[in-house]
Amino acid sequence: MKIQILHCIEGAKKAEGMTVIIDVFRAFSLECYAFAEGADKIYPVGDIEEAYRRKKEDHKALLAGERNGKMCQGFDLGNSPSQLAHLSVQGKTLIHTTSAGTQGIANAVCSSEIVTGSLVNAKAVAEYIRRKNPDIVSLVCMGFGGVREAKEDTLCAEYIKSILTNQDFPIDERIKALRTDGGEHFFNKETQDVYPEADYWMCIEYDKFPFVLKIGKDNQGRHISERIFIDL
Repeated sequence: MKIQILHCIEGAKKAEGMTVIIDVFRAFSLECYAFAEGADKIYPVGDIEEAYRRKKEDHKALLAGERNGKMCQGFDLGNSPSQLAHLSVQGKTLIHTTSAGTQGIANAVCSSEIVTGSLVNAKAVAEYIRRKNPDIVSLVCMGFGGVREAKEDTLCAEYIKSILTNQDFPIDERIKALRTDGGEHFFNKETQDVYPEADYWMCIEYDKFPFVLKIGKDNQGRHISERIFIDL
């Protein structure tokens, strides 16, 4: 198995084989928590205008996501997993668009299969890959806005790779370092409305969920996240 670690939107464009689009802070952590809270469907989209159009087609759907970290105008939810405590998603459809994570899905056009990844389900992702046993695995770290490397995404990719290659990995030590080098914006009092501290703690709770989110297509050819449970 060839495992390559790529970065940002340009990396997503180069991804091939089994592709994991990684966004720890916060896109794919949010999606995991949303499914755990009872969301029925999640549609990841790259174009914000498409998200608005989908909302017009399905008034009961919830709009979730951000641009430059901030919740988009007219949306029901930002990109914040801690906001789920204030909004019931039970049985709901989410239309999710972000600056980084969902852009990776939109641009991974050469992949044979796409799953999303974050620390909260990293072990499940690795086990899913192991069972599929593809020739090529592309771990794509989406970074800041899809254009600049982010340490938490690289950490997640390296952790998944270490599981696949049976290598020791200092996960607790590396996560602890994020507090002041990669996740410090969650502790800035001036930006708590955009990056609440609670999001940080939720996003670093590694291996919390025993499922992967596989990206498929619905009957209209639109990307949709499907939850697949893994017996770990």
